[in-house]
Amino acid sequence: MTTQSDNPSVVRRALLGVLPAVVSLSGCRSGAPTPPASGPRPADGQPPGVVLASGPRQAGVDRPTQPQTHAVVSVYDLPPGADPARVAARLGEAVLELTGKPRIALGLEVGDLTVTVGAGPRLLALARQDVAGGLELPAFAGEERTARAWGGDLLVQTCATDPVAVVLADTHLSAQLTSDGASRRWSQTGFRPPGGGAVRNLLGFPDGIENPSTRADLEREVWLPEPTPLADATIAVVRRLRIDVPEFLAQSPARQEEVIGRRKADGAPLSGGAPADRLDLAAKSARGRYLVPAMAHARRANPNATGSGRMLRRGYSYHNGPADQGLLFVGFQRQLRTFTATQRRLDDGDDLMRFVTATASGAFLILPGFSPEKPLGSGVFAGHR
Repeated sequence: MTTQSDNPSVVRRALLGVLPAVVSLSGCRSGAPTPPASGPRPADGQPPGVVLASGPRQAGVDRPTQPQTHAVVSVYDLPPGADPARVAARLGEAVLELTGKPRIALGLEVGDLTVTVGAGPRLLALARQDVAGGLELPAFAGEERTARAWGGDLLVQTCATDPVAVVLADTHLSAQLTSDGASRRWSQTGFRPPGGGAVRNLLGFPDGIENPSTRADLEREVWLPEPTPLADATIAVVRRLRIDVPEFLAQSPARQEEVIGRRKADGAPLSGGAPADRLDLAAKSARGRYLVPAMAHARRANPNATGSGRMLRRGYSYHNGPADQGLLFVGFQRQLRTFTATQRRLDDGDDLMRFVTATASGAFLILPGFSPEKPLGSGVFAGHR
């Protein structure tokens, strides 16, 4: 399988910002409020837009509140016998250097670069840390599995408005991890338009995400509860979803709308109303048929239908070529069941899924926040021997 890291032309395309659209693959309303950031504010004298890496929670989850326009997701394995506490601490030092002094480290201006680090289930088992519900993803329908693109020990998500900063930071961190014996499983660049609200995705539909919108929502559905060594952590699910865009676009416009459950012109739900209105899942025609079809993606993925709670989704489009394009899905939640229950419902019946194939996947604990005085992963890996 060709990945971003294997194909230099993909990096060039990412730097040019090709196809500025994002696929969210969620049936939620567009124009949802953005969640408030949790974390430290830039100190006086810092340029506007800077996102500090240090704090009780890592950057790149709910801060900045709007996802940056470019991202690289990279997944690594550590060799047997490696000390995850040491690797994480050194990685945290590199992140602080990159986000605090990028002029020195990368030759770039200070910007909104964020790096978010997660640990896979093997490392948590070594540290004797138990995440409620676990971190092992079950098998789902529509998966094209390869050993190197499933699971992994470390997740490194790098985001910024500047695509050059993203690629250079990912390269710098990859070299750091390689020097510690890590090997990269897979990597993928992603991109999305600036701003929030509804945007056109690769299928041509205006699309948006109903994310947790208040601090109370974030505490209830995203961040792990206190008191525990894992407080201020969250669970990330990352998946690369290849979408057969040409086949979808070959459907009639009316059929496309039935598959999605929204109007293509403006993104309004087929149940009626404005684009930002919630779907009325009970609305029926005079003949008793659901206005939002039973197998429409908007219905099947809706949190009210899945009963699974909500994820904080921060997905990116990707384009490795006409035969490999789609969604770099990133979702944050308090428990893995939020994702698995949703995905099982999609597997049970969702007309959009016939166009979608997962080619990479993994679940990771996003480690609690860190600072120069508190190394990354220090609380989680304190018991590792």
